[in-house]
Amino acid sequence: MKKILIVDDDTDLLLALRIRLQSGGYATLLASSASVAIEKALQEKPDLILLDIGLPDENGFVVLESLKQDDDLAAIPVIVVSARPSHVYKDAALMAGAKAYFEKPFSNEALLHAIHRALTKQLHKVPC
Repeated sequence: MKKILIVDDDTDLLLALRIRLQSGGYATLLASSASVAIEKALQEKPDLILLDIGLPDENGFVVLESLKQDDDLAAIPVIVVSARPSHVYKDAALMAGAKAYFEKPFSNEALLHAIHRALTKQLHKVPC
């Protein structure tokens, strides 16, 4: 079972995404701050991370940077799910290493499709 770390400071969204992903056959981990997200990523090595940009202690770009600088975490695909406008933040998120950017509110089906695509691409990577 693929493990997804959901990082968002909105408790209602965390729980809604958890239910949606678990019903889709994914295991979920939750974090509501950048520091907890990095800690859980290091401990649990999730298969994918859903990341909000607006977090209480740091912004999601700090998390992205930390992940990309760690050899054990750099290959984990990250999908940004944020209330921040995509026309302002999407390019920066993709340049920082995110695989996709979803502006809240978003389509559950589109998000699940992006998750599936990101996880499938990871499975087909040839080790060096």
